[in-house]
Amino acid sequence: MALHGSTEKGSMKVGEKGSRRRKIFALGAAGAVLGIGVTATLAAWTDTEWVFGGDGAGGPGIGTSTFEVLQNTEAPFDGDFVNEDENPGGEIVFGLDALDLSPGDSVYAQFALQTSDTSIAGDVTLQPAVLADITQDADAQTLLDALAVRVATTTDVLEDCDIDAFGLGATVIADGPLTTTGGSAAQDLAAAAGSTQYYCFEVTLPADADGEELMGLEAAPAWQFIGESVD
Repeated sequence: MALHGSTEKGSMKVGEKGSRRRKIFALGAAGAVLGIGVTATLAAWTDTEWVFGGDGAGGPGIGTSTFEVLQNTEAPFDGDFVNEDENPGGEIVFGLDALDLSPGDSVYAQFALQTSDTSIAGDVTLQPAVLADITQDADAQTLLDALAVRVATTTDVLEDCDIDAFGLGATVIADGPLTTTGGSAAQDLAAAAGSTQYYCFEVTLPADADGEELMGLEAAPAWQFIGESVD
C-alpha cells in the first residue's frame, strides 16, 4: 500500500512538473510575443555642420567669366574704348566726299576693337553690312546694294586709312559686294585689353554703277562684329 501510494504520489509530482513546465513555457512565449511589440525610445544628442564656397574673404566663391568687346572710332585711338552692341553702334566717318560719290570713287574710315579690362580672350568676325538703324530714305537699300567693300586689318595702328593700308602689313578680310561680303576669317583679341585690332574700311561705288538709278541717293551702312570667347 505504501509503495502504491508512493507511486501515485510520485506520478502526481511528475504531472505537476510537466504542468509547471508548460506554464513556464507558455508565459515565456507570451513574453517573447509581447516583447516584439514594444518600441524603446532613446534620447540622443544632435548637431549639424555647414560649409560654403567662398572667395577666402567671406564673399561668393563661384561665378562666371565675362566676355566683352569694346570699340574706338576716333583715330589715333588713344581715348576710351566703349561698348556699342546694338545697331547702329558707334559712328565711323568716311569723310565729306562720301556724300558725293561718282562711279569709281572710294572712301575710307577706320576704327579699332579690343576686349574690356575684365574680359577673357575671344575672337571677332565681321558680318555683311545692313542698313544702319537711323532715319534713312526708302531707297537707301538700293544704294547699299550697289556698293562694294574692302576691309583690311592689322594689330598695328594705321598711320592712314587709305588705299595704301591694303598693302604690305595688313590682312584683307573682305572684298566684294557690301551687303553680302563678311569677314573671311576671325581676328583674335587678347584678354583684359591685351591687344587691339585695327580695321580700315574702303567703300566703293563701282565704275559700272547705274547712274540713272543711283544718282542723288544716300545710305548709312552698319556692320556687326560677332564675338566669341575662347579658352
